[in-house]
Amino acid sequence: MTAFQCILLGFLVVCAISVSFSKNLLNSILIYMSYSLVMSLIWVCLESPDLAITEAAVGAGVTSILFFATLKKIHGIQIEKAKDKLSKTEEVSVNE
Repeated sequence: MTAFQCILLGFLVVCAISVSFSKNLLNSILIYMSYSLVMSLIWVCLESPDLAITEAAVGAGVTSILFFATLKKIHGIQIEKAKDKLSKTEEVSVNE
């Protein structure tokens, strides 16, 4: 196993752990997309291009688009922005 593959596997583990600890749904989707892209690079290193193309198309492409559409449909992006604004105003009022 080469050093590049070890780095990719390490990044894969970091993505898997960070997506489970992320509280922001948008960040979780972006981390999932990077997980799928790293996984497709690993498939390329393992000389399996058909699986790499499938992982890139389905994992990083179609599934992520569906996640973004669902997040927009449930107004998850606006709710998280409102929570951020609320927390910032609370910090200002506490500091005063």
